[in-house]
Amino acid sequence: MIEFLLDGLLVLALVATAAAALWSADLFRAVVMFMAFGVFMAAAWVRLQAPDIALAEAAIGAGLTGVLLLDAVSHFGRGAGDKPDPGDRE
Repeated sequence: MIEFLLDGLLVLALVATAAAALWSADLFRAVVMFMAFGVFMAAAWVRLQAPDIALAEAAIGAGLTGVLLLDAVSHFGRGAGDKPDPGDRE
């Protein structure tokens, strides 16, 4: 019975984070939700007794891709004229 409850909560978490990532107006929040989705997906793979796929999902899906997307969002937020001036100290 506990296993079904855990599986149900995992499915709800996957659906909620996927929906939040897709429908978020804020890019930073969407990337964070994508990373959370990757963590929940890794937990789902562990639950399905596939630890090798879970490790790959956690490392690539939540880790590397999330970091690259966060870097892209940080560059996307700046316009061409918004580059910081190295001599300007605030």
